[in-house]
Amino acid sequence: MAEKQKILIVDDDLNIAELIALYLTKECFETRIVGDGEEAVKQFEEFKPNLVLLDLMLPGIDGYEVCRQIRKTSNVPIIMLSAKGEIFDKVLGLELGADDYMMKPFDTKELVARVKAVLRRFRNEPAEAPTVAARPVEEQQGEFVTYTDLVINQTNYDVTYCGHKLEMPPKEFELLYYLASHPNQVFTREQLLERIWGYEYQGETRTVDVHIKRLREKLKDHDEWRLSTVWGIGYKFEVRNQV
Repeated sequence: MAEKQKILIVDDDLNIAELIALYLTKECFETRIVGDGEEAVKQFEEFKPNLVLLDLMLPGIDGYEVCRQIRKTSNVPIIMLSAKGEIFDKVLGLELGADDYMMKPFDTKELVARVKAVLRRFRNEPAEAPTVAARPVEEQQGEFVTYTDLVINQTNYDVTYCGHKLEMPPKEFELLYYLASHPNQVFTREQLLERIWGYEYQGETRTVDVHIKRLREKLKDHDEWRLSTVWGIGYKFEVRNQV
């Protein structure tokens, strides 16, 4: 029997947290509820969840700081929850490493669907795992694209750059893989939102900019390829000297 996937629910509104837990439990997830930021960080280490549902407004340290601390050691998916609707809040959450963002009030069934979608795309790496050497291209398995010093494996969500594995949240990976799979093809922000986040996503196109920025911080411009901005249109994975 497969081991249940674990969801850490961080929300100081016990009624909302228990409702979320009820729906997730029905879907065979194991849940744990935490009501403040300091305890969330502690329970993250103890509970070792597969995904975190993280409210922004918490007693003690807020959700942003909880996200920041988790991202220091782990790439586990984080879905932020908030009643605040300002664009700034969403962008900041994404810049800190959140994988998705839902505004309250939300439909609980939609939240469960998003949890499942993120988990399907994510293969958890051990938090303490050091940077490791990549497998040679000829040993890669499944679906992958490769360029000089870069291998992006869609099957196991691995990215290796200059011989080392990079940790990357699901949305970052999917954006990179999609662009790299279509070299020198320009995509608008709207096209990328629809392809990567789905037609139902209600976020702003700024979301794409945030993820591109995070990718560029991890993948510096290479002599043969780069993530390129096409001003007034969008982005492309530019391959130079392509035959």
